[in-house]
Amino acid sequence: MTSVKLLGNSKANGQDFINEVATIGRIHHVNVVQLIGFSVKGSKRALIYEFMPNGSLEKYIFSRQGSVPLSNEKLYEISLGVARGIEYLHQGCDMQILHFDIKPHNILLDEKFIPKISDFGLAKLYPTNNNSVPLTAARGTIGYMAPELFYKNIGGVSYKADVYSYGMLLMEMVGRRKNLNALANHSSQIYFPSWVYDQVSEGKDIEVQEDATEHEKKTTTKMIIVALWCIQLKPVDRPSMHKVVEMLESDVESLRMPPKPFLTPHQKLHNNSNYRSRFSSADIGDFRSCW
Repeated sequence: MTSVKLLGNSKANGQDFINEVATIGRIHHVNVVQLIGFSVKGSKRALIYEFMPNGSLEKYIFSRQGSVPLSNEKLYEISLGVARGIEYLHQGCDMQILHFDIKPHNILLDEKFIPKISDFGLAKLYPTNNNSVPLTAARGTIGYMAPELFYKNIGGVSYKADVYSYGMLLMEMVGRRKNLNALANHSSQIYFPSWVYDQVSEGKDIEVQEDATEHEKKTTTKMIIVALWCIQLKPVDRPSMHKVVEMLESDVESLRMPPKPFLTPHQKLHNNSNYRSRFSSADIGDFRSCW
């Protein structure tokens, strides 16, 4: 059984189609969707993928109609699978593959709920030794795009943009909600990463599932800490995906809380004195050496 993705008329002479075929054709990993074939007929283009019977992750974490809630443990397994898939894209191929559109909608689930990264229309390939990449325009989906795609003064664009997107995805998996929700019950909960940082810093449990075991609570806290590291404002302060996998597989007791993430460079500057009073450059440097 297969799945067909029909592509509409492209504004870039089919560049998105060429990107997807060229990129995914060289990838072979359990956590990346497999391209079986493609078809071109005139202006019509189609990609043929392996069939993913459980659809996208989006409907499970945002409780779309007809979806069955996933357990904390299953969400953790999915998060680890996605992290391994992105790590492979960054380090496991002969070229460095930057996805630029990691989000719940682009994570597909097979019959066993094994996650597969999909939609490589915005992907870019670069030599593995490239530490930064040239981009003429921001790429991705608002809410998951790394700040350096908009603010050039905080760091160059690199694989760390995917790390940021993964962190935002991980936050939504933990909260089972959009990170930015103007309809939240309390104003402090409108931006979930900021609220959840305060909760964990104060040693409070994040209740996302009734009757959660102690192990599940620790797993949730671990996912939050990893996500907070991934969404640090400056790319240099974020871990590599290899380090992310290590952190997810480790005990929560071995992880340290990062500085509180900021929405924009302006907000960071406004709160700079508080930031530096709580975390010295040496504190962050201890972690950077492992990134």
